[in-house]
Amino acid sequence: MSRARVAVVAILFAGGLLAARAQSPAPAPWQDQGPVHTRRSPHARLHDVPVRAVTMQEGFWSARMRANVERSLPTLLELFEQKGIVDNFRRLGGSSAAERRGPLYTDSDLYKWMEATALALQTKDDARWRATLEALSRDIAAAQEASGYINTYWSGERATRRFTDQVGGHEEYCLGHLLQAGIAFYRATGDTRLLDIGRRMADHVVGRFGVDREPLFTGHPELELAMVELYRTTRDRRYLDFAGYLLGSHEAARLKLRPRDVAYTFSGVPFTTRTKYEGHAVRAMYASIGAADYYMETGDPAYLTTLERLWTDLTDTKMYVTGGVGSRAQGETFGEPYELPNAQAYGESCAAIGNMLLNWRLLLITGEARFADVMERALYNGVNSGMSLDGTLYCYRNPLESRGERIRNPWYDTTCCPPNLQRTLAALPGYLYSTSADGVYVHLFHPSTLRWRLEDGTPLELTQSTAYPWEGTVDLAVSPASRTRFTLHVRIPAWSSVSTLTVNGAPVTARVLPGHYAAITRDWQPGDRVRVTFDMQVQEVAAHPQVRENTGRVAIQRGPLVYALEQADQPAEVDLFQMVLTGQAAWQVTARPDLLGGIRVLQHAGAILPDNGIPLYRPGTAALPIARTPAPLTFIPYYAWANREPQPMVVWVPRR
Repeated sequence: MSRARVAVVAILFAGGLLAARAQSPAPAPWQDQGPVHTRRSPHARLHDVPVRAVTMQEGFWSARMRANVERSLPTLLELFEQKGIVDNFRRLGGSSAAERRGPLYTDSDLYKWMEATALALQTKDDARWRATLEALSRDIAAAQEASGYINTYWSGERATRRFTDQVGGHEEYCLGHLLQAGIAFYRATGDTRLLDIGRRMADHVVGRFGVDREPLFTGHPELELAMVELYRTTRDRRYLDFAGYLLGSHEAARLKLRPRDVAYTFSGVPFTTRTKYEGHAVRAMYASIGAADYYMETGDPAYLTTLERLWTDLTDTKMYVTGGVGSRAQGETFGEPYELPNAQAYGESCAAIGNMLLNWRLLLITGEARFADVMERALYNGVNSGMSLDGTLYCYRNPLESRGERIRNPWYDTTCCPPNLQRTLAALPGYLYSTSADGVYVHLFHPSTLRWRLEDGTPLELTQSTAYPWEGTVDLAVSPASRTRFTLHVRIPAWSSVSTLTVNGAPVTARVLPGHYAAITRDWQPGDRVRVTFDMQVQEVAAHPQVRENTGRVAIQRGPLVYALEQADQPAEVDLFQMVLTGQAAWQVTARPDLLGGIRVLQHAGAILPDNGIPLYRPGTAALPIARTPAPLTFIPYYAWANREPQPMVVWVPRR
């Protein structure tokens, strides 16, 4: 980075620029809108709680969120400056003479970073970050054409080819992330300047494409969900209708798209004709998210039927035990049913985030805990593994087995995953709770205080105290402003086979079933206390018989966390891939506050199987040597692997 550029970044982070007056009237109360604003969605059972309404106390996720704000956001912005990503906009605005750098979709990476920063502002206002977003918004505004068009790649000498490559051009994808960034900044501050930029580009697209106009399909879905959220924010029906056009289009025929492109992009044909997940995993997830958002506003039953069919296909045959999705590196695609390799697993971080965000929408639609269970699995494992503990290194792919290759890096030319992880962590407070017509839901467990209101307007304070996910007890202090009758819905995770629930020390009559919400309806008053205790026994998980690579193997899970063996924790000079789990002794759970940011390690009896003298092939009737050397196996949470020197790791362990 040049000295001049370093000086600019330093000035921005030091503050000194104040929020400018919003350039258009506020279309809706920005303080009350959560990450997915469903308050007025007629077909959403659950309604959003804004990020700012939840205060996160010290716990499992607060450390990750702190690393996100203190290390991840500033270091990635500095890399964006070094790599010319921000200068791509300044070049078009006339304040930089630099050549455009990076792949054609880099605009979206900066937009996602801006969304993450805006979401962080919703937790804690910071003049430095406001100033940074304002300055970047000015750079983007200066690059926008009078027509509303904004894209740094498809400009200049490429302007005549705009929207000619709808399979791989990413123009709509970039617009989708611009809209989400603008909405997040508006919800953080009430400032509409970035939202106005995105809306002008959205108007350009809506005015040019659609039914009886030029054809458009999203080669990389993302615009669908962004258009629905833009509708929720502005109440301009054109945006919702355009999302419906994209989801229900028959543009494959009009654009003469190849069937393989339609399958790969998960677009171009009516969403409701889909029967299975195929093609690019992230694109398929984002298309489904858009479809779920569209259903919440329209109630078209064909969409919900399709989403249910696809969800079953995903969770029954194509999802990793970590909640990751997308098994093939070639094309970043889904494989066939039960094609879930370990070492070759792709499991892109963005795909796991897509899985989480899809299940969040399905949870909002139905209020069913099965979707929260999948969301939690993806969040704690397949998403959480994507960023290093210090917040400066990232996994693009998340395999379940490694021979020791370097998996975490500070930079990828395709920089989609780092800011996607950042915005997910920044939005976390908005996923803990929801309201409904009959009360309030508790989805995820973390020390926190909700200061919000019931849907009848009664102010409510709800405080969680817990050491989750390390321990299984969650205490809830329920304090409505006055004695009020409502239902408190507390999720009982599917992995907790035996759970207990008390109110003010007495058992409750509510059904407490794994994989459901326990519904406690009563007259609540300030000072009421709820305690729920989950079964934290270590579980050995077996895969479906058709996942052939895992025959004779188990994965280890405790609470929501999937565990793994990493070489550094095993006896010296032992080959990790010769180790097997043996015996029926009890699992040992040990707190290690000194290790990997503070974790619980699991230990169990194991053995080292010899490989000397065993031929590569032998008669099927010939027995293997039974001699083996006892050795303890030590497991760490999967999310924490690859935070030391690169070394072997395995999730699925042979069981003898």
